[in-house]
Amino acid sequence: MCIRDRIISKVSTALKLFVFIFLFPFCFFSQSNFGPPSNPTYGAVQTNIPQGYYDQANNLSSDELKEALHQIISNHVIFPYTSNSTDTWDILQESDQDPNENNNMILVYTGRSQEKGYRDGSGNYSQYENGNGTQSNSWNREHIWPKSHGFPDEDDNAYTDVHNLKPCDRSVNSSRGTKDFDFGGNQHSEASDCLTDSDSWEPPDYVKGDIARILFYMVVRYDPGVDHENNTFDLELVDYTTPNNTEPILGKLSSLLDWHLSDPVDDFEINRNQIIFGFQENRNPFIDHPNLVNYLWGDNVGLVWNENLTVPENEIIKTIIYPNPSSGIINFSSDMEDEIIEIFNLNGQNILNKIIDSSNSVELDLPSGIYFLRSNTKSGIYNSKLIIN
Repeated sequence: MCIRDRIISKVSTALKLFVFIFLFPFCFFSQSNFGPPSNPTYGAVQTNIPQGYYDQANNLSSDELKEALHQIISNHVIFPYTSNSTDTWDILQESDQDPNENNNMILVYTGRSQEKGYRDGSGNYSQYENGNGTQSNSWNREHIWPKSHGFPDEDDNAYTDVHNLKPCDRSVNSSRGTKDFDFGGNQHSEASDCLTDSDSWEPPDYVKGDIARILFYMVVRYDPGVDHENNTFDLELVDYTTPNNTEPILGKLSSLLDWHLSDPVDDFEINRNQIIFGFQENRNPFIDHPNLVNYLWGDNVGLVWNENLTVPENEIIKTIIYPNPSSGIINFSSDMEDEIIEIFNLNGQNILNKIIDSSNSVELDLPSGIYFLRSNTKSGIYNSKLIIN
């Protein structure tokens, strides 16, 4: 071999070694810029809501708001539960993909990262079962709202709604069964971050909000009094547990409201919502606008909701206005000097803009009533309800 050939051979070998060491791993392992639910990140994934998507719900309250949201998210594209074409298995493998390993997905109650191929009804499960061939550690599809509570047939639209489906360890799914969601119980032997008793299931802290927002979606999507489609009963959340009940109700509402607040929307949830929207062409409003929960079940029931007054939780700055209620002069607990505040009425109309002075206070010449205050500051966005006596 001549010197030139030896040089080419060495370069070729070095190049192959470089490819194998540095590039080969990326052919099989990729990472996203956000974390799984058990190690959540915030602000890395953008909420890409189509312009005008929620316009129909603006300036409405209570039942009218709920009905408008139903109309927005209903009539979604229906995919088969199991099929040779695109089905719910396929969508879940994308929506719940492990952001740190694209061949895996995150299982809902254990947080385990598991290979997509080891799903219920296919593949070889021996590596998970010490060679005995059983399927208890394969993954299957968990209906967060149990299908026996209102939509037991595969023909029901709710049965195949991917917003309500999560990948789950097969045996853990069986343990949860049709139990309601609530606090308390004994530690589950396999899903060690879960508690359970005879009539309820408490998921890990890091997915409590995810669970709550899925159930809020289901109540609005399959809304009492709006329509009655494909034999799906009108669904309703109640503030008690419903053991051995096959009625279209589920509890416990007060616990779900607590979980919604304690576990805010994270990047994994936003990404999942976006992927499902790409298939079903409908969104979960309570992921896009978490404050809607307060307008349907919380302190803002009866008040008009407006999308322009909503702010992503991670952009809200923490300050306090006082006194509130006020006779007209309000003060801020943090430095807001020279910032501009906007005042909106209950119809979402901007009626007044003011600059905060050096004393961190501002005088408002407004008639008595309820208003919303908003300020885009250098450190974030501030939103608050304001009452003028």
